Amino acid sequence: MMYELYYWPGIQGRGEFVRLALEEAGAKYVDIALKPEKEGGGVPAIVKFLEGSEVVRPPFAPPFLKAGRQLIGQTANILLFLGSPLGLAPRDAPGKLWTHQLQLTIADFVTEIHDTHHPIGSSLYYEEQEPEARRRAGDFIAQRLPKFLGYFEQVLERNPDSDEWMVGAVLSYPDLSMAQVIAGLRYAFPKASKKALRVHPRLQALHDKVFARPRIKAYTASARRLAFNNEDIFRHYRELDV
Repeated sequence: MMYELYYWPGIQGRGEFVRLALEEAGAKYVDIALKPEKEGGGVPAIVKFLEGSEVVRPPFAPPFLKAGRQLIGQTANILLFLGSPLGLAPRDAPGKLWTHQLQLTIADFVTEIHDTHHPIGSSLYYEEQEPEARRRAGDFIAQRLPKFLGYFEQVLERNPDSDEWMVGAVLSYPDLSMAQVIAGLRYAFPKASKKALRVHPRLQALHDKVFARPRIKAYTASARRLAFNNEDIFRHYRELDV
């Protein structure tokens, strides 16, 4: 299977969670964001699926994945689809549901991280909502960040099959996604995340183990891995890192 991943050019975003799964599995895929527009890539390729009347089941927004004749949208849904075939999720129904549940909780976490810098609306510039962002970021760092990190640390602690991974005895796609979230937090909130992660050694170890894996290490060192930047989900504003 040759997969096609559609996401906005220039940012990691929610598409990065899918990229990490594809890269870890050594799957064959085309990253449409990196393909020139004249070769059928970039934004026009995305718009064709979002606005084209011939698409019977259109996605709401990127990321979405084309797998043969199937078009699958939503990050957690894409990973649910890819998990078992790529060897990144259990094959039994309870295991699949638990893995999907963790990914949905990660999606909630990512939304709250994004909303620290855009608490009023995504259509507004950060500078138009900076006072609200300062207040939202302060609450996030004091209340929500420790709550989410504490939950995922607990998941790692309670896994009866492994002291390294969240699901079963081997790495799964929520492990990859959680490592990406930690990397993003370290970029966006270097001071606050360093302090918060001190009491969550399992999550720190998870991040380090994921990014030391051969395929992930090769990917992050390549031109395919885009850098964190302030057009993305994880943004660094010094005044928010309290």
